[in-house]
Amino acid sequence: MSTLVTGIAELVTNDVSRGEGPLGVVSDAALVIADGAVGWLGPAREAPAADRVLDVEGRAVLPGFVDSHAHLVFGGDRAVEFEARMTGRRYDGGGIASTVDATRAASDDQLRARLRALVAEMRAQGTTTVEVKSGYGLTIDDEARALRLAREVTDETTFLGAHVVPAEFAGRRDDYVELVTGPMLAACAPYASWVDVFCEPASPHAFDGDASRAVLEAGRRAGLGLRVHGNQLAAGPGVRLAVELGAASVDHCTHLVDADVDALAGGTTVATLLPGVEFSTRSPYPDARRLLAAGVTVALATDCNPGSSFTSSMPFCIAMAVREMGMTPSEAVWGATAGGAAALRRADIGHLGVGARADLTVLDAPSYRHLAYRPGVPLARALDV
Repeated sequence: MSTLVTGIAELVTNDVSRGEGPLGVVSDAALVIADGAVGWLGPAREAPAADRVLDVEGRAVLPGFVDSHAHLVFGGDRAVEFEARMTGRRYDGGGIASTVDATRAASDDQLRARLRALVAEMRAQGTTTVEVKSGYGLTIDDEARALRLAREVTDETTFLGAHVVPAEFAGRRDDYVELVTGPMLAACAPYASWVDVFCEPASPHAFDGDASRAVLEAGRRAGLGLRVHGNQLAAGPGVRLAVELGAASVDHCTHLVDADVDALAGGTTVATLLPGVEFSTRSPYPDARRLLAAGVTVALATDCNPGSSFTSSMPFCIAMAVREMGMTPSEAVWGATAGGAAALRRADIGHLGVGARADLTVLDAPSYRHLAYRPGVPLARALDV
């Protein structure tokens, strides 16, 4: 059955050949959906007939948000830690250990319920694709369990056994890296599409450049794509390692030197910025303007997790990117849609054109600009067709 979606005040296509401006906006638009894909789009006056009609009554329609960085399989929460940061405690990743304890203690059903609730929360705010990482189990069985559960809600699953060094390996980082790159990877790879590492020598809990390289190269040998947490707490090797190894994305990019920006500009690795983290940790925001001026592809994501960014809202991240990171509304919307798709190396999402997946977000507003103009207002939702 085909569906004509009409009454669209402003249709964001992310295809400059189809409409106006950098987002390829078509005004007074319509589109036809059939078999889960876009079959036609253009001015409403030219719309073909369809089996059914859905009138969105003057609202804006965008490609569904693509959240390419999220940690949704976990137990417990860290509200007390957040409160402490608001009074001056510095974030260094150490609180992850408390989430590891709570996650190990949780049942499959408890973890599944939290995971599904967060995915539903995201969809209610316009997110139609989400990447989900492991990283709160840090044993062979618990990491494999996290990825098995994540596979129930998304194909974009990431093995993050190298999140931090767990307490039982304190003082034995090399031994833990051997576990991650050996039996843990073997158990987790069947449930994962990607491998990731927290490359942050500034943290006493995370991994330096050599350990990060070992993790990423082992993951690549196992057939996984590469992702990197890099340069969150201080300048370091993460960004340039990601570019050297051809990672799809390096995420955070808060502290960059000129060589990092040059490397990103000369490579194919997407810089994924996570403004919810800076909001929740009282840290400096990344300089998106600097990256964009250099020609770097920039994505936005929530980094939804219980410690450093417990938000599931891509609209919130768009508003923060505009207010705090120097992005225009159109750049932020592109980063939250096409940018996220690029960070996942997906050509079927993040844009609207014939043959693209019919993942649509509708706004209770006439323009995409309202996402930054009206922060905190629940304007966006995934459109069920």
